[in-house]
Amino acid sequence: MSSNLGKYRNNFLREVAANVEEGGWVKMCMQCGVCSGSCPLGPHWEHPPQEIFMMIRANQREEVLTSSSMWFCTSCYNCIARCPRELPITHIMHGLAHYAKRLGIAPKDQRTAKFAQLFWDNLFTKGRVNELKLGLRLYFMDGFVAGIKTALKMQKVGLGMWKTQRMDPLEILGGHGCKDLKGLQAALNKARQIEEQKAAKFQG
Repeated sequence: MSSNLGKYRNNFLREVAANVEEGGWVKMCMQCGVCSGSCPLGPHWEHPPQEIFMMIRANQREEVLTSSSMWFCTSCYNCIARCPRELPITHIMHGLAHYAKRLGIAPKDQRTAKFAQLFWDNLFTKGRVNELKLGLRLYFMDGFVAGIKTALKMQKVGLGMWKTQRMDPLEILGGHGCKDLKGLQAALNKARQIEEQKAAKFQG
């Protein structure tokens, strides 16, 4: 057990409510299973959403936060649309993944986690997503050889986007930023600081 997991001795449901977006809704789940039945990736979950919620209420902190389940969510929102209690399931699953990452106990080999970090780093740099840079980093996130193979396989798509002016090669030089980039970055850093302070209350 990692030190981050071992230190915690309080109620996990309370921790989730305090640190996870919409986490307080977990206690409203009635275990009907409509969410997992509505999910296009339903058969591939290690633990479907209603099971994750049950585990949270059962104080199974380590099993939840080290699970790959939260990283399977593709934000299709089928679960939210069909939940009879209108739980914000998608938000909770993403929130759990984000919280596990902040604690340093998220699965290390999760491709979704890698994509999320690449997307965030890209957005934070200029305040806007540079699609060309993001795409190239996605191609090469599994190494140089894999990146070259992916780039060659996608060259027709890339040329088509360039011809229709959907992609500007000059974006590789930096691209356009938002008007108050320093202000945005300061706000994001402050939000991160607040989250870390809240999480620290449940450690030690």
